[in-house]
Amino acid sequence: MPAFNAQAFLHSAGVARRIVEYRPGETIFSQGDACNHVMYIHKGGVKLSVRSTAGRQAVVAMLGPGDFFGEGCLAGQPVRMGTATAIAPTTILMVDKPRMVRLLHQQRAMSDQFITYMLARNLRTEEDLIDQLVNSSEKRLARALLLLAPCGQEKKPQRVVPRIAQNTLADMVGTTRSRVNFFLNKFKKLGFIEYDGELPLKVNSSLLSVVLHD
Repeated sequence: MPAFNAQAFLHSAGVARRIVEYRPGETIFSQGDACNHVMYIHKGGVKLSVRSTAGRQAVVAMLGPGDFFGEGCLAGQPVRMGTATAIAPTTILMVDKPRMVRLLHQQRAMSDQFITYMLARNLRTEEDLIDQLVNSSEKRLARALLLLAPCGQEKKPQRVVPRIAQNTLADMVGTTRSRVNFFLNKFKKLGFIEYDGELPLKVNSSLLSVVLHD
């Protein structure tokens, strides 16, 4: 993701906003709800999912601090296309649509940064879709763990994946919980992760070999 000073963006003049806190598992918005706010994750994590008319659910994104979501309202979406759920104690800054639109029009530099950020996130979503279509469930799980582990500490050999349910990981990867558990134990035996049977777990840089291996 490109560098983006979201705090400065949200504290620019004329932005009406409110801060809302959510418990783990609490719904932030549901599929079909009115689409009225852009949201920014100040702390915690959010799962975005969609449910088909047949009742099948798919996780389409896992977001963390510094990420925006709910931006569909800016493109004219009247209702939410999916459901957002907190996966940890989460603090959300909510900006109502009219004020966000006005800010994007009034502050060109901030608008350019925001657009660049959203394009980068859309590319990430496209990569996730390609990953689902062409890679094995083992490789998809490895990639998911690497993406979930916070970045920005390159000098450290390990990164910690936050505490999320194995069922959520299974939804992200597109497989069963038992397969996720099997691969986690396999990664542990190979020294790719430190795992005691429960999340959170520590990811070693050697896990990249699973993703890069053809």
